[in-house]
Amino acid sequence: MSAQRAAVKTTFEVGRTLQPIYSGGSLALSEDGRILAASLGEDVLLTDLTNGQELGRVEGDSEAITSLTLTPSASHLIICSRSLSMRIFALGASDTGDDAIQLELLRTLRPHTSPVVTLATDRTGILVGTGGADGVVKIWDIRGGYTTHTFHGHGGVVSALHFFEVEVVEREDASENSKKRKRKSRQGGVDAEQAPRDAQIQYRLASGAEDGKIRIWDLHKRKTAAVLDSHVSVVRALQYSPQEKLLLSGSRDKTLILWESNKWKPRRTIAALEGIESAGFIADGKILYSGGENGRLRLWSASSGREVTQEQEPGIETDEIVNILHYPSLPYIISVHADQVLNFHLLESAQSLVVEETIDPLPIFRRISGTHDEVIDVAYVGWDKSLLALNTNSEDIRIVTLNETDIHGRYFGADVALLKGHEDIVICLDIDWSGHWLVTGAKDNTARLWRLDPENDSYTCAAVLTGHAESLGAIALPHTVPQESSAAFTDPLSHPPAYIVSGSQDRTVKRWDIGKEMKGKLRAKYTRKAHDKDINAIDIDPSGTLFASASQDRTVKIYSAAEGEAIGVLRGHRRGVWSVKFAPKDSQVPNSGNKGLIATGSGDKTVKIWNLTDYSCLLTLEGHSNSVLKIAWLPYRPVDARDKRGPQVASAAGDGLVKIWDAMSGEAMSTLDNHTDRVWALVSHPTTGALVSGGGDSVITFWQDTTSATLEAATTAETERVELDQKLQNYAYAGNYREAIVLALQMDQPARLLSLFKSVVETENPDANSLSGLTTVDEVLASLADEQLYKLLLRLRDWNTNVRTAPIAQKILWTVVKSYPASRLAGLKPQGKVGAKGSLKDILDAIKVYSERHYKRVEELVDESYLLDFTLHEMDEVSGEVKAITNGTSQLGLERDVVMVD
Repeated sequence: MSAQRAAVKTTFEVGRTLQPIYSGGSLALSEDGRILAASLGEDVLLTDLTNGQELGRVEGDSEAITSLTLTPSASHLIICSRSLSMRIFALGASDTGDDAIQLELLRTLRPHTSPVVTLATDRTGILVGTGGADGVVKIWDIRGGYTTHTFHGHGGVVSALHFFEVEVVEREDASENSKKRKRKSRQGGVDAEQAPRDAQIQYRLASGAEDGKIRIWDLHKRKTAAVLDSHVSVVRALQYSPQEKLLLSGSRDKTLILWESNKWKPRRTIAALEGIESAGFIADGKILYSGGENGRLRLWSASSGREVTQEQEPGIETDEIVNILHYPSLPYIISVHADQVLNFHLLESAQSLVVEETIDPLPIFRRISGTHDEVIDVAYVGWDKSLLALNTNSEDIRIVTLNETDIHGRYFGADVALLKGHEDIVICLDIDWSGHWLVTGAKDNTARLWRLDPENDSYTCAAVLTGHAESLGAIALPHTVPQESSAAFTDPLSHPPAYIVSGSQDRTVKRWDIGKEMKGKLRAKYTRKAHDKDINAIDIDPSGTLFASASQDRTVKIYSAAEGEAIGVLRGHRRGVWSVKFAPKDSQVPNSGNKGLIATGSGDKTVKIWNLTDYSCLLTLEGHSNSVLKIAWLPYRPVDARDKRGPQVASAAGDGLVKIWDAMSGEAMSTLDNHTDRVWALVSHPTTGALVSGGGDSVITFWQDTTSATLEAATTAETERVELDQKLQNYAYAGNYREAIVLALQMDQPARLLSLFKSVVETENPDANSLSGLTTVDEVLASLADEQLYKLLLRLRDWNTNVRTAPIAQKILWTVVKSYPASRLAGLKPQGKVGAKGSLKDILDAIKVYSERHYKRVEELVDESYLLDFTLHEMDEVSGEVKAITNGTSQLGLERDVVMVD
């Protein structure tokens, strides 16, 4: 029976998620390269770059973040926002014992009268410099929270800051020199001026602004040491090399300048021919790095100014480098790009660079996508389906790993490959049965077939499909599994799918036949005018002989795959159809008499199940509150004929929900909710049925099937309930009120608890001086835990509202009030109930109101009893007088009778 139940999936929970870690703006890296602090909307997220885990999150203050930084040792995090506040957090180990970071807000400051645009910390992590949009530079003591320096002089936004240290030789005054010259002969002829002079390390701060000027601030003398005026645009990068005693500046005026720190004169100006956003030193100051609008990391010789890296083709707009993260202790350098991608470049070749040598661009050994943008489509990739292909509203397709760790040390969700080739946004994709052949369609009017070989780390474009007049909105590959003994099954990489079917906004469908010898481009076997509006989805049936196209014209058409002739039309949707999926071969219900099922999802918020025998609509599934955007069938393997439930279909919609339906009864079996925006992507694992959904909120959710666990938990809970119920009856029968009351509170059975208290209150032999009636019960009520006491007060409130049970409630309430001090009841904070503000007060108020009502009714009854007593008393007096008169009359009559006799 348990196996039968497990065949149908009824409950799911979120197993894992891939969420954004950086959405653009400011970010910072710890000195050991482990912690990345990055802006995520109004929040700041701390991520462990070694495993991708979230270490901590700082909630925003409803204003955009303008700048943030980490101290080198990652002991403090400083965040500035447009609210003009600067928040300083101390970072410590979490109490939970895991890798999470405990964030403690030390203080909140208001550093400037305008937003802080740039932040920098010194080597020790004690001082932080702030540069504002008002042109003011300030230095703060992080531990004390006070200003140490305030510098004025810049005429615009301060765009760059950098702390550094210089060696300064103290000059001796003239009188001292004259004295030393007089002692020259006595000292053996040594010139005093040639005697060694004392040198000391002093702090400097370099600041650059949008007017192109760089100012060097002497922190000891609290004044300007130099003004460097050679740039003509915004200064974006400043860094000092103590080995070479040079200051490097980079500007959007497309130049890099090296400044000598002893004279503050330019030693060399390098024409980078691109706007510079970040620059610095590596290899002990012998090599410069820079990045900017071309999106390429470039290296330069500090001695000659020559570019060390070979010429690179400029990237597109989204490739622009907006920041570069590096510390001398790290063997790599991280370039941050405009599309929120972080590229890790290996520095090994640059560290051992020979003078005047030219090298290839630094190799990228790792890639992290800060955000997934809108997730439009996903597909399982690889023979073991351990990879996932992501279409994230860009020109490229990302391949990420689903393994916890792989042979390359990559963690769950880490980027494995990037498929580049399309010139516009990719709209659709599909994967073949083996997971080795991927086809994509894009807005550039082309489709591409990709050969994926994860074992050899090979991901190449095998063919380009050109011919559609407008962008492709739908594409499909056959999913027919070849015979296990065939070469196509054992070596799928050498046997591409037989054909591809594509659909476009030009309202046509095309079939492209694929041969073993592909020459880079494929020609369409046929083109058919299919619909009157855009084609949104295409799917090929399990046998590979039919395909279906769904369109904005509200119809779905069924075609013969061989000739491309329409053999059926599915009509019934009231809006455009967004998705169409044939039921897998193993999802056909035995002895159903039909040729198969097909499901469609539409903008009319419904899912329809159709019969391929006569193309009739079997079911219309209603439940979504927005357009149904994606359909996926779950594997169906009924255990035996007793299982009357049919195959299951999952639907994703614009309401952010994923629903699981029974395709035979139309019952909604489960609703999955973990998205805050439209769910565009939905895929089911072909064997396990594990669901993956992705949406406009940049979140990819991996849903874990918990049907078996839920059933086991329900069965276990029912068994425990029966056992506890029997135990409660035994306690009550034996008169063990202590155990019975505690167990009734634990089981939350108010009827049993009321019955127990009723027998106590109405006992025929109450104990002397007992508040409730039995001393044992008094002791139990006087020793309840907060949670038990809270539950009891809830029950007393409910019983007190009923006239028949109010006396029992009043008696027990009297016992409780007499057993506890008022402070204990007033400070009652039971676990799980504290969150509801005023909940305890509401309970006590309700008890008070009904108690007053009951006492008022009793008082009215007492008053009425006095009237009744008076009435009865008066009636007694009247009754006595009447009786006396009656008796007297009788005597007179008797006497009369006697007289008459006489």
